[in-house]
Amino acid sequence: MPRNAVEVHDNLVLEPRDVKFDWSDLPLHWVPDEPFVTHTINVLHLLLPEGERWFIKVFRDALPMIRDEQLREEVLGFIGQESIHAEAHQEVLEHLLAQGLDPRPYVRQIAWLFQRVLGEKPGLSARRRRENVIERVAFVAAIEHFTAFLGHWALNSPALDRAKADPTMVDLLRWHGAEEVEHRSVAFDLMVHLDPGYLRRVRGMTVSGPLLVHLWVRGVRFLLAADPTLQGSIRPSWKLAWDGARRGLLPDPIASLRSGLRYLRPAYHPTQEGSSAQALGYLATSPAARAAAH
Repeated sequence: MPRNAVEVHDNLVLEPRDVKFDWSDLPLHWVPDEPFVTHTINVLHLLLPEGERWFIKVFRDALPMIRDEQLREEVLGFIGQESIHAEAHQEVLEHLLAQGLDPRPYVRQIAWLFQRVLGEKPGLSARRRRENVIERVAFVAAIEHFTAFLGHWALNSPALDRAKADPTMVDLLRWHGAEEVEHRSVAFDLMVHLDPGYLRRVRGMTVSGPLLVHLWVRGVRFLLAADPTLQGSIRPSWKLAWDGARRGLLPDPIASLRSGLRYLRPAYHPTQEGSSAQALGYLATSPAARAAAH
């Protein structure tokens, strides 16, 4: 069984870091000569602003249902961190628009998904509203499992440095990734606090895992088609994805699948993934995080 939330998090204090990034010198293809790799990672910027605003709404809806004070503090810290994440990625979208790549058609679809399809359902009874909140928390917990997986990958991706990827973007990915690893247990522990049943976790992953893959594939397809410098010359394919992963420039799809399967183990807990020490170590050296601390 998962460990008790209080036992796991007795020393966890989540601190929102008000970081700022300067995108004025960011090239459209910020991994040089790698438009497919660049845009595959750029899907994060399409998904995360609306997605993380949705996380915040779900967690605020869940706050009155929390009976453990330590967990409540962690949820509030999570909300603070996710709010800053959303704004940081929003700034990248605005930079893409200024460079002639209009992300707004895809972002509107993502907003509709999170607000209308996965949003709060009006007119529910108190019991059904509670059930709806817990179900959405389970979706967040499953998605947060993958954001922590991606965060761990970003912290361990020296190939991006070897490829001379833009250092500001790499810092954004690693700062955000480190905070995802840092708070990787909060959504899971909130889900277990509200419903310790195993089937809730399975339903959350069954919905969220395939949905995330679908949205990512569509996002890559959209960005490659919308890139004004490519004129439709590159079409997304799993072959390109495998090649990027083989060279260490993209996460390994098989490792991602295995990570999702680990989530379904009855004894699983997010503390079994990633390293808090590594995450906090990067946050102590991140240029943006250090600048925010002064």
